[in-house]
Amino acid sequence: MSQRFSFAENGLHFIFEVTDEKDVRLLHFGAKPFEEETVSETQKQGFRLMELQLTGEDRAEYHGRTHRATYPGLRMQYDGHEDFRSGLGRKLEIALKDPDTGLRAVQHVQFYDGIPVARIWVVLSNGGMEALGVEYVSTFALTGVDKEGKTSRDDKMRLFIPHTGWQSELQWRSYRLPELGLSHLTDRTSKRISCSNTGSWSAAEHIPMAVLENEEAGSSLFWQIEHNGSWHWEIIDQNDHLALLVSGPTEHDNHWWLQLEPGEEFVSVPAAVGSVNGDFNDAIGVLTRYRRVIRRPNEDNRKLRVIFNDYMNCLWGSPTTAKLLPLIDAAAEIGSEYFCIDAGWYAPGEWWDGVGEWLPSEERFPEGIKYVLDYIRSKGMIPGLWLELEVMGINSPKLKDTDDSWFFMRHGKRVKDRSRYQLDYRNPKVIQHATEVIRRLVEDYGVGYIKMDYNINAGIGTERDADSFGDGLLQHNRAYLQWLDGIFARYPDLVIENCSSGGMRMDYAMLSRHSIQSTSDQEDYVNYAAIAAASPSALTPEQSAIWSYPLREGDDEEVVFNMVNALLLRVHQSGHLAELSPRRRELVKEALDYYKTIRHNIPEALPFWPLGLPTQQDEWVSLGLRKDNHVYLAVWRVRAAEAGGAHEPAEKTIPLGWLKGKPLQVHRAYPQDLAGDCVWNAEDGELKVVLPAEKTARLYEITVGE
Repeated sequence: MSQRFSFAENGLHFIFEVTDEKDVRLLHFGAKPFEEETVSETQKQGFRLMELQLTGEDRAEYHGRTHRATYPGLRMQYDGHEDFRSGLGRKLEIALKDPDTGLRAVQHVQFYDGIPVARIWVVLSNGGMEALGVEYVSTFALTGVDKEGKTSRDDKMRLFIPHTGWQSELQWRSYRLPELGLSHLTDRTSKRISCSNTGSWSAAEHIPMAVLENEEAGSSLFWQIEHNGSWHWEIIDQNDHLALLVSGPTEHDNHWWLQLEPGEEFVSVPAAVGSVNGDFNDAIGVLTRYRRVIRRPNEDNRKLRVIFNDYMNCLWGSPTTAKLLPLIDAAAEIGSEYFCIDAGWYAPGEWWDGVGEWLPSEERFPEGIKYVLDYIRSKGMIPGLWLELEVMGINSPKLKDTDDSWFFMRHGKRVKDRSRYQLDYRNPKVIQHATEVIRRLVEDYGVGYIKMDYNINAGIGTERDADSFGDGLLQHNRAYLQWLDGIFARYPDLVIENCSSGGMRMDYAMLSRHSIQSTSDQEDYVNYAAIAAASPSALTPEQSAIWSYPLREGDDEEVVFNMVNALLLRVHQSGHLAELSPRRRELVKEALDYYKTIRHNIPEALPFWPLGLPTQQDEWVSLGLRKDNHVYLAVWRVRAAEAGGAHEPAEKTIPLGWLKGKPLQVHRAYPQDLAGDCVWNAEDGELKVVLPAEKTARLYEITVGE
């Protein structure tokens, strides 16, 4: 007789079955209870708990490039399970063993009290007598993601994918599966829908997450891969059901292969997987709560101090004492609380290919950089500096102290990208160098904020001390995180911003450690609106740093638009503040003064998008935050309709259906003295907003009555 094990935890239902042959089947993971009739006995054969492919082993079925029907995945047998509580919540550990090779795999499922999300990973251990080549192991495998509901999956399933790119981050799109080429024509096919990242920019083309909504059932499955390097997920059809496979790097997708020696262990890349009775907004709300739980506790995410950074549409990486002093004065006057000197402080002229030593330029700072940093502190702000500690320029003076063991190597050559070499954080000398740089900045210079940038992609990995290029990259990724943990343990109050040419490493391996994330290098404030509005889908609002950079040649509405971009998130102020007119500088100060009255709510608020997820093609964009009876709503009129009216007032209806029938107090919170009327229609649950022209924005504060 087969055995069934059922768990209901935090609104999640998790059911696995052990057959007479000791096969382990994950029958169900979701917000809705399991419906027995949705899966036949024959179909259950495809509901494997994990897929695992070893070198030299067979494959079954038509599989194409998918990772189904693997061996010894098909051969793994039940080897017991444990059910207990950790400090976070309930924990399941389900063990499988291959009778032929002695390989053991344990699936770890960590639930979180009060949140319908589980963090999942697999530990492989070689209990046999021979080395085993690992080509693929799933972190999470779930077949039957479409089984609720009666209509065709072609009609009821909608997949949300976050496309991203440099200066074009967070471009969510939703698809019916046939639009991506996966039509329901047979019980299994070689076609897959997949997203994969290869390299050291984890978010070069996609954020490592997605949402799959079953519109008929009214539920959504979502996942995020928590890794700062290569990763892969795919949706396939199997036994007449859809299956989701989530993993870290693989051999044929990411150049990763591992030789697991007898007695050795390997831990897969972790992923968070959850399910809700609801839509995309509900899924992101749950993910937001989960992200806050797994994040390193820190003061920065509670206080949300305002940062001024001198780079964007300002000094552009060419700071000097003379340029900085008036900016420091202006930044202090508007209420900034950090002042970060960005790139260029370590070199007299062109600095791009010479980075790596991180000593201040005497030409730029004749009195010494500490003079400027002390001046920042005398103005009541915490000083900061820019670093890029994972690279070394090809003309860096520090190269004389290094050898090939410091760097990524491929085919006997140092890996070079954009005139920089990639440092290998598995090397103790690299760790010593990086740690000393941080020590010098914090202890000798008094720096309290570091903007940690990363402007290259080191590609598929390194061959040094690795079984494959991808294995070397994965080891380095984990070594860097371990180093970062050590830095935060040594300097718990130090704020280190995660930046990778903006948002190119927007993942929760990094963001579970960093309190703040640069979201983009976008230089056009109008284009930034959609990026800013979408950012709370990928990270918590209080971690989302948004540039606001009023221009020298702008007008009042340009300042307001810039400020609204940031006011519900984390303010990353820049621009030539000292050269703005008094009126325009006062608009900046008005925004920051208001921000300081609401920022205590942001770390507990949940995001929503009343006009849907923003795109760069939208005429109107809106982002809301809600906490208890407070709602904060940003509305941007990005462009006018093609028919014209760019300089004429236009009305937009903002649906707020969950507030239907309720009395609201709505007021324009920012700016106070420019047009932007709004009218609440309680009967229809709609807020009508009028904005004066294209490229205008307003922030509204709503208090919900009983």
